[in-house]
Amino acid sequence: MAHSPKHWARHLRQDRAESMKYTYQETIPAQFVASVESFDKPDAFRHKRDGVWVNISHREVYERVRAVCAALRAARVARGDRVAILAENRIEWAVTDLAILSMGAVTIPIYPTLIPAQIEYILRDAQARIVFVSTAEQAQKVRDIRARLPVLERIVAFEADAAADGVDTLEAVVAAAPPLSDADYRALIGGVRSTDWASIIYTSGTTGEPKGTILSHGNFMANMQQCLEVFDLVPTDTSLSFLPLSHVFERCPGFFVMMTAGVTIAYAESIERVPDNLREVRPTVVCSVPRVYEKMYARILDTVAKGSPLRKQLFWWAVRVGRASLGKPGAGGLRLRIAHALVFKKLHERVGGRLRFFISGSAPLAQEIAEFFWGAGIPILEGYGLTEASPVLSVNTFAQRRFGSVGRPLPGVEIHIAEDGEILARGANIMQGYFQKPGETNEALAGGWFHTGDIGHIDADGFLFITDRKKDLIATAGGKKVAPQPIEARFKHSKYVSEAVMIGDRRPFISLLIVPNFERLDAWARDTGLDPDDRARLLEAPDVHRIYQRVVDQVNEGLAQFERIKTFTLIDRELTVDEGHLTPTLKVRRKIVEEAFREQIEAMYRPGTR
Repeated sequence: MAHSPKHWARHLRQDRAESMKYTYQETIPAQFVASVESFDKPDAFRHKRDGVWVNISHREVYERVRAVCAALRAARVARGDRVAILAENRIEWAVTDLAILSMGAVTIPIYPTLIPAQIEYILRDAQARIVFVSTAEQAQKVRDIRARLPVLERIVAFEADAAADGVDTLEAVVAAAPPLSDADYRALIGGVRSTDWASIIYTSGTTGEPKGTILSHGNFMANMQQCLEVFDLVPTDTSLSFLPLSHVFERCPGFFVMMTAGVTIAYAESIERVPDNLREVRPTVVCSVPRVYEKMYARILDTVAKGSPLRKQLFWWAVRVGRASLGKPGAGGLRLRIAHALVFKKLHERVGGRLRFFISGSAPLAQEIAEFFWGAGIPILEGYGLTEASPVLSVNTFAQRRFGSVGRPLPGVEIHIAEDGEILARGANIMQGYFQKPGETNEALAGGWFHTGDIGHIDADGFLFITDRKKDLIATAGGKKVAPQPIEARFKHSKYVSEAVMIGDRRPFISLLIVPNFERLDAWARDTGLDPDDRARLLEAPDVHRIYQRVVDQVNEGLAQFERIKTFTLIDRELTVDEGHLTPTLKVRRKIVEEAFREQIEAMYRPGTR
């Protein structure tokens, strides 16, 4: 059953008196044991097996962690050794991570979407002794590069059918290891210190080679406590996990924070199955990135556009009612209840009907989208952070929020704006440095502050606003500075645009690469008699060009003259992670995109093309 407006209003304040009081430990494995003993839930985790959702208890996870620790001990893994995980989200990822940390060893998370050459760089740079993989496909990636990794001793696969020459299975290595008693396990985690390294996380980066960010147990524990000061989480909550655990956003707020609060964590089958899993799991809290909300919003608008004139009027009336109620406790009354019953109830059902709030991070969330979901009774708490901050620095809350901002700094986090507009931060959650990169470490932590590389400002009430990446600023040939991200976000409001990448650094004017939303463009083409299968010809069609020219003209209206798009090119394929256009968290890698589409870019700047 979807929540009523009265229910949502109950969550538009933070009543800390009713919130769970957490007992914090010094290290992640100690916190895990405390959670097992405090909550002892039969459904600490959930995953789908043979088409059925299966519960895994705290006690079963505890035993699994202890068993993997025994296997690591048999492999003579010592404190400080590096052990990698190359896998999709699954219960084995969480169990293995906790076991590695319990040994005092260091977890090296690797995105499962990476190609062998990228995996080789990380494993070699981190000097990983063991790598855990999920499937035969992931195992093969490591087998292909193993000869060039002299430090790597063992490949261990989660799935039995991944067994091959040089690849052991987790089941086999656990069965072969002498058991680890409960007392020995407790003694083991008792030897881990807050200053010990917990993880080296290689930042995907939009430019340059990846850097290994060193985060200690103390860094993670500080951020977990900071987050739980503002996120009202209780053991009756359920979270759906689908962002990569190899990314710090899902690993700390999505795993460690949820674990500390006793929240049930359900692992989605895949990113493609998230819509179905939302309805099946019926989560109360979800961590996600803006691209997911953008796609949800676009689908909603597309459905509305296909409806009758009456349905359209009703929808936009409900949106106006919802937005009018924002920031005004008790506002809306009967009108808001009617809007919920006639319009917003269906949206609640799509996300399971129990959702209390989303948490958004990793990239800017458009204010229009945030206001829409809040008005519909599905709050999105937008925050800001980086891998180097473990990761959260600031967040909007129920009690303190400002649309368009990324909230106020977390308790214990200091934010300062440098003279050039760069955001600087410090706190117990800030990294130890970059692995084997003293120069980059000194630069990033100069003056005792972490230099984020982001540009922003703080308003009079302490809310932080991000305007762009320092290195992403476009400096035109005329000396004008243009911040591309906010402008690119406006283009993605159009149902016909999937991605937009501004070009213009050291150029005479700003141009734009547009990746069409081919699902919607192809549907339009079929309705108008054009052939969507001949993509090259379709993108050259005058009617298609006029669609995108209208989009460009609309965005240009709100821009300064030097920011305006003078010309654009439609790209005939999606930007992908596999080809390196996007980071695993779907941020555009500008330099790689510019190189991949150099010919099209140069064509936009030839004389006579405008």
